[in-house]
Amino acid sequence: MRHALAMKPTAHSPLAPSGIRRGFMFVLSSPSGAGKTTLSRLLLEEEQNLCMSVSVTTRPRRPSEVDGRDYHFVTPDTFTAMVSRGDLLEHATVFGNSYGTPKQHVEEALAGGTDMLFDIDWQGTQQLKQTCRKDLASVFILPPSMAELERRLRTRAQDSDEVVRHRMAKAADEIIHWDAYDYVVINRDVQDTLEQIRHILKAERLRRNRQTTLPAFVAELCSEKF
Repeated sequence: MRHALAMKPTAHSPLAPSGIRRGFMFVLSSPSGAGKTTLSRLLLEEEQNLCMSVSVTTRPRRPSEVDGRDYHFVTPDTFTAMVSRGDLLEHATVFGNSYGTPKQHVEEALAGGTDMLFDIDWQGTQQLKQTCRKDLASVFILPPSMAELERRLRTRAQDSDEVVRHRMAKAADEIIHWDAYDYVVINRDVQDTLEQIRHILKAERLRRNRQTTLPAFVAELCSEKF
């Protein structure tokens, strides 16, 4: 299940100057209720140079949502055309609605050094892995127990008993794909889990292939006389 998060301009710096570091796609996935949305929001509030990827969806817009901020709302025909043209990095159908990631904005952001946060499921993550592996780091968030997951879903008081049962059944299907991710964290405590995710983010930013100025810097070091 995807959730849209509004981006706070004060929490994000502008695109970094091209050539300093290539941005990457940072995926957070979890069963519904495991804490992914809360962790994403906190991460966006605390981290600079990190923006939320805004998905395209055929889902009807809710009264509180703003087109272009929460989602890009499109018709099913428009979505199908975007898929046919190759305009989406990944796409999936969740609970009868289609979702996808627009390619152009993400590619421009990465080239400019901005990291993009993704709130997508296993299916979407696999698609990104097939086409953009070198630009991808993925994290799967596990609940401490299934009983706790169900408690969190019911505490939200957003869904009927039938919907909660459906989400619990879907959670089991999602959890079996835990080993397809680069990192796995167990969300026993939100602040501890957030700190673990921030460590992962920091390490991924330091990967050699993302520091695009390193070859020139090393060449300069080697040319110095001593």
